[in-house]
Amino acid sequence: MLDRRLHLHLATWLGQWPAGPGLHVVCSTRRARPAWDGRLRPAVAITAGASTVLSVAPDRVAAVRELARRPESLPDALPTAVGHPSWVVHDDVFRWSVAPAPLPDVGEWVPSGAAGLPSWLRLFDRPVLVVRDDRGRYLAGVGVKRHDRHGHELAVGTVPAARGRGLARRLVAQAARRVLADGAVPTYLHARDNAASARVAEAAGFPDRGWRSYGVYPG
Repeated sequence: MLDRRLHLHLATWLGQWPAGPGLHVVCSTRRARPAWDGRLRPAVAITAGASTVLSVAPDRVAAVRELARRPESLPDALPTAVGHPSWVVHDDVFRWSVAPAPLPDVGEWVPSGAAGLPSWLRLFDRPVLVVRDDRGRYLAGVGVKRHDRHGHELAVGTVPAARGRGLARRLVAQAARRVLADGAVPTYLHARDNAASARVAEAAGFPDRGWRSYGVYPG
């Protein structure tokens, strides 16, 4: 049975969930509004089994539905169809967890504007979870993309010199517990060919259920 928080997140984030077999192009005003980082996400899709829900702005539904009649051309033509021809299509594995791995906490929640953090963590408008070495230098961190009140996506990064220590998996599990305590479901996306990120997700308690996500993002 699908977790109710995940169901509410997908229905809110996409504009419709669930749907029957096939590709369903649906409209959502969210696709015309800035996302968590202040930038648009003009097309977002989730595939679960034989069903795909593709969410676009209301004024783009007709064009994308016409395009969907030729599914083989969809990935290349989707950015133009949603009005951003120079943007890129991400094709990701979509994971979620309601039972993060019982790994020990390793990070500390700090303001995203704290000194010494990488630029990608500064995009977040709320505290981020970080690990520093004994000299206070940043090693790894997690930011939380609060798409809506029901679903929060985790993003993790580790400096090259600190990889292989298990920091990322422990941070993701720790952040996931915080998200669940806040009443939302934690999600985790990664490129289909990113084996390292896949290993982090599995170890943190985010199994691959065969779900996929794709969408149009700023380049």
